[in-house]
Amino acid sequence: MKVYGAEHIRNVALISHVGAGKTSLIDAALFDTGAVTRQGKVDEGTSIADHDPDELKRQMSLHTKVIPVEWKDHKINFIDTPGYADFVGEVKAGLRVADAALLVVTAEKGVEVGTELVWHYANERNLPRIALVNKLDRENTSFDSALESLRAQFGTKVVPLQIPIGEQASFKGVVDLLHQKGYTFEGGSVQEIAIPDELKETIASYREQLIESAVESDDELMEKFLEGDELNDEEVLKLVKVGTASGQLVPVLCASAAKNVGLQTLMNAIVDYLPSAADTLPEDAQAFGDHTSALIFKTTGQQAGTLSTFRVYTGSIKADSHLYNVQTKTDERLGGLSIPRGKMPENAGVIGAGDFGAVSKLTNSHSGDTLTDKKDASSPLEPINFPAPCFTLTVVPHTQSDLDKMGNALARIVQEDRAIHVSRDPETAETLLSGMGEAHLQIVVESIKRKYGVDLETRDPHIHYRETIRKKAKANGRHKRQSGGHGQFGDVWLEIEPLPRESEETFIFEDRVVGGVVPNQFIPGVEKGVRESLKRGFVSGNPMLYVRVSLYDGKYHPVDSSAQSFEVAASLAMQEAVPLASPVILEPVMNVTITVPDANMGDVMSDINTKRGRVLGMEPAEEEGMERITAMIPQAEILHYATDLRSITQGRGSFIMEFGQYEEVPTHVQQELAEHHKKAVG
Repeated sequence: MKVYGAEHIRNVALISHVGAGKTSLIDAALFDTGAVTRQGKVDEGTSIADHDPDELKRQMSLHTKVIPVEWKDHKINFIDTPGYADFVGEVKAGLRVADAALLVVTAEKGVEVGTELVWHYANERNLPRIALVNKLDRENTSFDSALESLRAQFGTKVVPLQIPIGEQASFKGVVDLLHQKGYTFEGGSVQEIAIPDELKETIASYREQLIESAVESDDELMEKFLEGDELNDEEVLKLVKVGTASGQLVPVLCASAAKNVGLQTLMNAIVDYLPSAADTLPEDAQAFGDHTSALIFKTTGQQAGTLSTFRVYTGSIKADSHLYNVQTKTDERLGGLSIPRGKMPENAGVIGAGDFGAVSKLTNSHSGDTLTDKKDASSPLEPINFPAPCFTLTVVPHTQSDLDKMGNALARIVQEDRAIHVSRDPETAETLLSGMGEAHLQIVVESIKRKYGVDLETRDPHIHYRETIRKKAKANGRHKRQSGGHGQFGDVWLEIEPLPRESEETFIFEDRVVGGVVPNQFIPGVEKGVRESLKRGFVSGNPMLYVRVSLYDGKYHPVDSSAQSFEVAASLAMQEAVPLASPVILEPVMNVTITVPDANMGDVMSDINTKRGRVLGMEPAEEEGMERITAMIPQAEILHYATDLRSITQGRGSFIMEFGQYEEVPTHVQQELAEHHKKAVG
């Protein structure tokens, strides 16, 4: 593949709801451009783009990848992103390095939940875009309905640029409304035909719709249009080009990727209407001037190491060169370069500005890092805005061998997928794996086993319950033992009382002894005995909080007493006092902020009530048609909230949460936890 200048490169992210046919579209484009001799099929496992074993198993994209095609002396880098909601991190990585987006919807369903989400992500990047109505060959499909749903959801800037020739099984071509020409497709070739008479009235109506929206980007032509003068083809073409590049227009095209109808005219539109890599150089890249700058946006783990995929923004990268990593402040040697293309990569000697490349076995560079030949560079390129994880599981190695390899495998997975976080629970020593949902983590765990031979089991994380008391109590603890020689003797009277739950201190020990009945040297032993017993708990085996313990009386023996004896005595006193002080189990309650569509407010609040939560407030969110709910919900009730909320809102809702406070569990929950602890300790 030859080296293209940035002005001849189009970097286009393919975005959609899952199952819209993005990957099939790429396979058809590869066939049409002569890169392959047979069109790959996702359902047959022959796709060039989706070749990962997990993707073949599920017949859907799980990873963002770059698939270039050469078309009319241009290079189109298709950035294929997953459509499934759990892989939003991959979508955001793909959009970060794109200059434009191709939104794919199906003719059967039009705008779906995932369509709305990826549109929002493209808005965050201010990306120009084209929309494609795919699968027009299927039964029960309608271009008109799909277009109507696009315009209803995203506004009148969405305009038809093509209409289909034929419907459903008879769909065979498209009419270009701009040039008013018809095209049919057969065997990967395109032929211009006369426009069918039955479509001429429809064409006139849709062309009017196109022009009405397009003239809004040009005051002079709008005035001409409003005065009733007809715009010529050149003027309309100019409007569409300028409007699409600026984001004021979103042209809509027609296709059937599976039947390879409409792909050539789609690629023409991408070349003609979407901006080049030279047109879209961001300010942070401009700061590097003539120096090389590149962003690693994807790290893929392999048995032999890692493969890093990057986009060059300025300068160029040559094989066997050295670059500086701005984040890690280390030198990296880049060995052999390749042009990524699914399971058909090509070796490359140089990767120019605006283009994509890949290199293996980088030592200190990962996704989101900036590489440059500017040794004094202090500001990296804008990082990738990966989403915060919202679902967590505990991972447990199956065998000792798995335990030995688990740490390295998890470290490599985090390098590959920046939407994955790994942490350690300091209290239970559990290893916690966090991601975007159950499916996301399930696939990650399967991938760890396949790639690195580490078999992991998963379970819900441990809930950190606590205990406290609700009233005052006093008790005596006496420890006396004689076993020849020095004996052991300690005798204490303790008073315990609850502290306010909002207090900063969760435990206070007070020495109220008078008259030296317990000598000073033994009092630290008393405090240690109290603290140790509080750590163990009394009802559920969880630590006790919000307690004041006072030592107010006791006895000692001049020979047999020791700090250790008083430690044991204090523990015995606590065992006597706590049951008298109305002990209760506390649970962590989370502060949760939930963003949902207006239409789902009632269902979400009802669900909060079923989870023993309480709504604290509601307010409009920044996004139109969305509301923000703040609530407090017990952690035990929302371990799987990512799945629950997705189900209630059809994937439109999102949430963040953090620890709020401890609150008493209901009586039946306390009984269950106490019984469970009783059985566990025998």
